[in-house]
Amino acid sequence: MPFRISSGAQPSASEDRPHISGISPAAAIPGGDFRIYGKGLAAGDRPHVRFGNTPAHIVVGSDSYIIARVPAGSLNGELSLGAEPESSVTWPCHVGVRIAEGLHPVSNPVVDHEGNIFVTFSGPAGQKTPVSVYKIDAALTSKPLVTDVLNATGLALDKEGTLYVSSRNEGIVYQVSSAGNTSPYVEGMGVATGMVFDQDGNLFVGDRSGTVFKISRQRQIYVFATLEPSLAAYHLAFGPDDYLYVTGPTTSSFDSVARISRDGHVERFYRGLGRPQGLAFDVQGNLYVAASLGGRRGVVRISPEAHAELFLSGPSIVGLAFTSSKSLLVATNESTMSRGPDGSLYRVSLGIEGRPIY
Repeated sequence: MPFRISSGAQPSASEDRPHISGISPAAAIPGGDFRIYGKGLAAGDRPHVRFGNTPAHIVVGSDSYIIARVPAGSLNGELSLGAEPESSVTWPCHVGVRIAEGLHPVSNPVVDHEGNIFVTFSGPAGQKTPVSVYKIDAALTSKPLVTDVLNATGLALDKEGTLYVSSRNEGIVYQVSSAGNTSPYVEGMGVATGMVFDQDGNLFVGDRSGTVFKISRQRQIYVFATLEPSLAAYHLAFGPDDYLYVTGPTTSSFDSVARISRDGHVERFYRGLGRPQGLAFDVQGNLYVAASLGGRRGVVRISPEAHAELFLSGPSIVGLAFTSSKSLLVATNESTMSRGPDGSLYRVSLGIEGRPIY
């Protein structure tokens, strides 16, 4: 079903104006696709779609159905359809704005109490990078914070706002001071990837070899649960039901979101995603997962009743996080053999309140 918005801004249909009845999904970042439904959409020789003043690439175009790809540089706000401005119609949409680039995230960014954003530059396996973690302040100024963690992977914040970063190469979780200095917090975490704290201050760490560790506040280490090994990182988030939710892409193209009870019992919450990675909850209990659904890549929203829909369209998404301003941060990793690491961070204004992670 198409995502529908109040049609108050939709002009009355006429012979020379297209009529939009809905768009899907709710949001996109550049490189993602919107599906447009209606009639008279291909007035003239072919459909014309713009985001702001920037023309979109038309993937599929017909009189009642269009797939339009969001071009680079598009701004959040409005989609317009029509060859000429006087005969065009507009529709509100949510498009992500790039706020940082030149990154290499492999998991979720995190946001502290003051609105600072932390994101990794992980780098190729076994290779040290000049910067491990960047800090992006409320004015969107990006500065190096951590410089000495090899293959920085997962990030987590405790209730006091202290930052932790995992090294998948060393199997160490580091505690980070406000000045960016690091000290080992716990070692022996295997291929340490995603992390999250519970309400009691226990830290959970995903070892992509197949283990989820629980580290108490006294730094005692327990094997909390065992899962199938992952091809990439494990990603962790606590849901409102106090279950630990875990993703990790496997060799299957039909992967699951697992959830783990407080006593370590593992069960499947949802199955049917392609390469699921970063995840986050909103205050309504909906789960958002960076994954593909039905062959479409982006962010999938899964309701508490396990009903899934593509919520945001976009390529190469590995992580996400909500901000206090009710926006969604989307981290991409577009690494190629020729260019190397090349990731970006986008902000999508949605008006959705995220569930606190600490």
